[in-house]
Amino acid sequence: MAATLEGGGRPRPPALPLWTATPPIRSRRAWLTVPGALNAAGFALLVLGAAVMLLPIFWMVSTSVKSLADVFTLPIEWWPAQPNWQNYADAWDQNPFGRYFINSTIVATTTAAINVLLSSLAGYALAKYSFFGKQAIFLCILATLMLPIEVLMVPTFLLVKNLNWLDTYQSLIIPGAANAFGVFLMRQTMLHVPDPLMDAARIDGAGEGRIFFQIVMPLVWPAVLTLALLEFRESWDSFVWPLIVISQNSMRTVSIGLSLFQQENMTNYNQLMAMSSVAMLPMLVLFFFFQRSFIQGITSSGIKE
Repeated sequence: MAATLEGGGRPRPPALPLWTATPPIRSRRAWLTVPGALNAAGFALLVLGAAVMLLPIFWMVSTSVKSLADVFTLPIEWWPAQPNWQNYADAWDQNPFGRYFINSTIVATTTAAINVLLSSLAGYALAKYSFFGKQAIFLCILATLMLPIEVLMVPTFLLVKNLNWLDTYQSLIIPGAANAFGVFLMRQTMLHVPDPLMDAARIDGAGEGRIFFQIVMPLVWPAVLTLALLEFRESWDSFVWPLIVISQNSMRTVSIGLSLFQQENMTNYNQLMAMSSVAMLPMLVLFFFFQRSFIQGITSSGIKE
């Protein structure tokens, strides 16, 4: 019998064979082991690093609800006893920030969309087509990454001026509509798209445009979203170029609007921090909703040939 009866009629469990391995007993204090201690130390370092990174943001938000006299008081008052949320309304009404946000949204969204389209087309051609001088063209594109913005600023400004684009959306969008980083990111990602998948689509009669938009682009969607977020952030935070080509108040962006708080004799740091906190919200919201695709796009692009 598989089990014998003890007194009382209760079955006795069968004895385990001698060759059966004894199940390991997990310690309730696994963190005392070397791997557990390393994991705990790594987690503690991550928490410490996150706290250090978030400290300036917390100070910015706390400063935005202080009075101007309490901004630089010592010792530092990390959070005021009576937060003054009116600073946000006063800062918003001091300049037409509603118009500034609309301008920044139009410029950043359009720049990101055009950059993604052009970079994807160029990356697809460099990754999946064979033609003379392909590697040379790719190297020339990468070489433009070594050019500082100061080298390109004067000729680009003269070109924009000759086209009568000053104080227009074109001057803010077109110069940043394509860059070498986007081409590099999309090329490296599209190298991992299987060629037999596209060959099968060609056999079925699909054109190159349909293959690109309906087969390749959905497969590299995380990289597309990553590039869009990076370009949106770059355009949203841009300051030097809009300051050069924009002089009308109705065409200013958020970054230029923030600089208006810095006056010659006094700077309203509390209102400056209030609008800086508001200007930070779009990027926080975008990264919060698309962080998984963003991280996947960064990790899956690779640099393999």
